[in-house]
Amino acid sequence: MPERVGVYPGTFDPVTNGHLDVIARAARLLDRLVIGVAMNAGKGPIFPIEERVELVRAETDSIARSTGATIAVVPFEGLLVTLAREHGAGMIIRGLRAVSDFDYEVQMAGMNRRLDQGVETVFLMASETNQFISSRFVKEIARLGGDISSFVPQLTLERTLARVRPAL
Repeated sequence: MPERVGVYPGTFDPVTNGHLDVIARAARLLDRLVIGVAMNAGKGPIFPIEERVELVRAETDSIARSTGATIAVVPFEGLLVTLAREHGAGMIIRGLRAVSDFDYEVQMAGMNRRLDQGVETVFLMASETNQFISSRFVKEIARLGGDISSFVPQLTLERTLARVRPAL
């Protein structure tokens, strides 16, 4: 049986419990999961790409151990289908939180399919406890002094707070 390889792309600025939920569920379906951390400078990330890669690696080590899947975390820029091809991935994994995500994701899946018919997009619905979590909301809540501890893992919590609430 051929190795089942998937790519899960994102900016992960910061990585959230919602991301980790999708990663864990995808890892149970695959032999190898490549997490592509997008440069995405246009989004104005609070973490440089190297630190985002480091945080995602740190936060996914236990998932790899518990699922038995190989998880690789790599930075990327450019076309997602190129990243998939480079890693021999036949699947692009995408998480869906709400109907509003679906419209955009269907368009992206269609475009990726036109670019490479050998790559399928697989949608995983966010678990109900994570449907409302987004990196954008996490950063905004942290900037405004709110508690983000239930939205991100501990290391990410500490690093995010250090970035958005620097010591005076």
